[in-house]
Amino acid sequence: MAYFSNLPNFDYISRVADAKNINDYITVKNLFKRVKLRDDVFDEMTNFTDYNIFANERPSDVAYKFYDAENLDWIVLLSNNILNVYEEWPLDQHSFDAYLLDKYGSYEGINDTHHYETEELKNGKGVIIVPEGMHVPSDFSITFRDGTQDRTATNFTYEVTNFDYENKLQEKRRRIRYLRPELLNLVFDDMRKILKYKKGSTQYVSRTLKKGDN
Repeated sequence: MAYFSNLPNFDYISRVADAKNINDYITVKNLFKRVKLRDDVFDEMTNFTDYNIFANERPSDVAYKFYDAENLDWIVLLSNNILNVYEEWPLDQHSFDAYLLDKYGSYEGINDTHHYETEELKNGKGVIIVPEGMHVPSDFSITFRDGTQDRTATNFTYEVTNFDYENKLQEKRRRIRYLRPELLNLVFDDMRKILKYKKGSTQYVSRTLKKGDN
């Protein structure tokens, strides 16, 4: 099931130069209509399987691998709440390299410090005082009570470069999930219901067509 072929139509007043009169309409797809996986499906983790995107795979590649249909790429995107595939899907290596160079200006800039993060810090009883991954200044220190004594901890931060930061984001985007194939028909049925127009609007023409005001 191709996504856009199931979008309802919208009669829009024509603004093309060769329109015969100002009352001419053209029929277009209503791109403002969109669907989402319903909560009882989306929130149930057993309905999905975790997957790590391999190399330069695109949503259509993942759809073909698990659904045997490239045009079900929209199911992959919906399953991961991805609205902008250009910003929320991992880049291929060539695009990633170009993105880094464009953003940070030079190879030296790519390797500059982005921020510092903490290593995990525990007291003598194994209780976590500072969790791993907090963003802190490079000279961050902390004084805390450890048993009967005060203890000051220093030198438990590490540098995160611009490359490290951006690469971590890419790796996070590679971890997606896909809907179990046996649930596809449930989504298709929901889609048919959601995308239909309902009577009651002055713009209503049919369940698949609305007409814009002139």
